[in-house]
Formats: sequence, structure tokens, C-alpha cells
Amino acid sequence: MALRLCSRVLRDYSLVSRLLLGTTRQESATWFLTAGSSRGRRNGFIFTPACFITSDAFLNRLMKGKAVEADGSSYRLPVSVLTDSAEQLSLLMRHPDQPENAKVLKVALIGAPNAGKSTLSNQLLGRKVFAVSKKVHTTRSRAVGVLTEEDTQIILLDTPGLTTLSKVKRHNLEKALLEDPWNTVKEADIVVVLVDVSDRWMCGRLDYEVLKCLAQHTDIPAILVLNKVDLLKTKDRLLDITAELTCGVVNGRKLRVRTVIKPPKAEKRSERQPEPSPDKDPAGLEGDADPSSALSREQLKALRSQQGWAHFKDVFMLSSVDKEDVDTLKNYFMVAAKPGSWQYHSEVLTDQTPEQICTNTIREKLLENLPQEVPYSITQSIELWDDGENGELDISVKLYTKKDTHMRMVIGAGGQMVGRMAREAGEDLSRVFLRDVRLKLSAKLKV
Repeated sequence: MALRLCSRVLRDYSLVSRLLLGTTRQESATWFLTAGSSRGRRNGFIFTPACFITSDAFLNRLMKGKAVEADGSSYRLPVSVLTDSAEQLSLLMRHPDQPENAKVLKVALIGAPNAGKSTLSNQLLGRKVFAVSKKVHTTRSRAVGVLTEEDTQIILLDTPGLTTLSKVKRHNLEKALLEDPWNTVKEADIVVVLVDVSDRWMCGRLDYEVLKCLAQHTDIPAILVLNKVDLLKTKDRLLDITAELTCGVVNGRKLRVRTVIKPPKAEKRSERQPEPSPDKDPAGLEGDADPSSALSREQLKALRSQQGWAHFKDVFMLSSVDKEDVDTLKNYFMVAAKPGSWQYHSEVLTDQTPEQICTNTIREKLLENLPQEVPYSITQSIELWDDGENGELDISVKLYTKKDTHMRMVIGAGGQMVGRMAREAGEDLSRVFLRDVRLKLSAKLKV
């Protein structure tokens, strides 16, 4: 029996000898990193530093309750999304088929735009049900993903990136982008704060709106997830980022990081603080996302000068595109779940309608393939949604553009662009619905 805790994030870096957190196994902090090989195991674990787990009691529960066979057998494919809206609604309304000793955990994922929240949610679910792109504001409203395994149900509350009122007004964004993250945190059992460590402008401090959200909900446990570590060239930088974003404190204990001897060039480079990007607002001084904030003016002022949050329960370092990394976080959620009634039937994968998944997937392709502001101004209309003779799903969607130049971009030379987006979106939908999807896209100038 063996339990894989994390994967190859820092495999080539001997940080174990450099990193001390000032506590022992008899106290309350332990670092575990894993590698993919079977060497270096001790008591069924692979020790390679990649995630932070705060207590031996929790670790023992994790090891006892979620140990799996090394060959990784007994994997169950997640359920699909029904293509009929009425059937999907009926499934959502169906009484949960929970076992006798049911457990549940509501997880709110928050962070700055493009931190990787939807990518992580998709990986946790094992199916791509949330749109993902490199551009900001891909997720426009709150959506629920449901992960049910054995007696445990994890409800993932995927939210838009926290933004400000001034940005919503300036870019004419939906009101949901402003309200959904705040409303979602209120109903969560645990908050996951995602930070993109590959973004050098933002990884040195928590987003101001994130800090405000955490400060207003100190009663809800929060964990920090350092995402996209695979894109970070200097892995030693993870230690500095962790110290900065946690104010040097995790689970009430002060971190002590042993100084690493660096080459002179590296020392000079680390001493230089990056200049703020003109397109970023790391201090969040543009405005408050929640006008009805319960925080006082003095508290808000203090948060603006604050880099991190000193009340995180745990810290994880991972790549949301790496299944082994994400499985570690999933196991953490499974063990953290508390006895309680399920909210959904075990066959539910998401609360989104099939049409919403379709339009979100198409918007993802528009964001990925069209430049700058063009995809944000395009609206969609589903013209056809019909079952074919051989079990396939026929979908036709019309894309409305505000400018003739935008329409020509959507169509592309000889219709290649619109054809490619239709093909890619159709393939994604086929994997969500578990049936062949024939998607047709057309573009029209909105008069």
C-alpha cells in the first residue's frame, strides 16, 4: 500500500536539506514532496517537498482513509452531463442517493483573474465542464462542480476572478463578476486561494480583493494553493513566495526557512523588486469590489499595505494540469469532509445546463483564437439543438459581432477560423456529453 502525496514539482531540487519549518513530526508541521519513482520511499511515502500538511493527526487520517494500491486500480470515470435541459434539471432536483454515513465539503475557489481556478476544478472533476483560456474573465458567473466518491461529496464552487467595481464599469462587465465570488464564500466550508506563481507581477502579494474577502470571513478555514509551479523557472523562489503570501505563518506556527546559499548574481536579482506592471493593480487601489464591506476604513487601509494572509491552514504547491498534483489536493478534501447530507445526486457533475456549457465552450475558443477585445464583444444565439438519427447531437450557433472587421476575423480566410473553432468546441462537448457532437458556427453582423 502506498499513498502518493504530490508529484514531480521539485524533483530536481534538494530543498529538503535547505528547508526547515522549525517543527518536528512530534509537533505540527511536515513537508512532503514526491517523485514519480519508487525509490526513496519510507513507510509507503515518497519524501520530496511539494505540499504542506499541518498536523500528524491529519496526515494519519489521510494515510489511513485514502491509501490506494500502487498500481492505481479501481478508477471510476466521472458521470457525464445530460444533453436535454429538462432531464438535467430533473437530475439536479432528484433526491440525493447518499449512503448512511455521508460526508460533504463545500469548497470555494477564489483568486485573481486567470489564476487557474477553472483548470483546477476541471482536473478535480476529471472532466472539462468549465471554460478555460489564457485571457482574463473567462468565467463570467459562479458554477458548481460535484465530485462524488464512495460516501463523500465534494462541491466545488468555481467563481469568476475577484475584480473591482471600477473595472466592471470601465469594461462593461456583468454584475455577476462583482457579486458571485463574495456570495459564494459565505456558503463554503473551506476557501481555496489560488495564486499564479508564474506571474511575477502578482505572485509577491495577495490580490487586495482576495485579502478583503479573507478578512471578512475569518471564521472559514482557508488554504493557499500556489499554482502553475511547472512554469516557474527558479523553484527556490517558491520558498520566498510562500513566506510572503503567508506572512511567515501557517496554521498558527511561524515558518523558519533556512537561508540558501545563492550565487552572487542570484542574490542581486532577488534583491531587486519588480516594478508594477501598468496593466496590473497589485495593491488593488482602484476601488472596492464590495461597496457594503463590513470592514472599517482603517481595516481596509491596513489591508492595502498587507502582502499576505497569516491565517492559512495549509499551503500546496502544484500544477493544476498535473493529475498527480491535483489528486493530492483531492485526497485532502476527501479527508477534510465532515458528516452531513449530500446536496446532489451522485450522478450530478455540474449545475450548469447543457446550453450554458456549450456557449461557455464556444466563448473559450473565441477567447483563445481572436485578438484583444474582439471575443468580449461577441454574443451567441443557439439556433439548433437536436438529436440526430444515429445518437449524435446536432448544434448550430450563430455568433453576432458588432463590427464587420470582427466578423471577418471570426470567419477567417476561406472560413478556416470559424471551422477550426467549431471543430475544437465540438470535440470538447463530445467529451462532456459522452456522445458525438456536430457543431456548426456561423457569424453575422449585429445591426
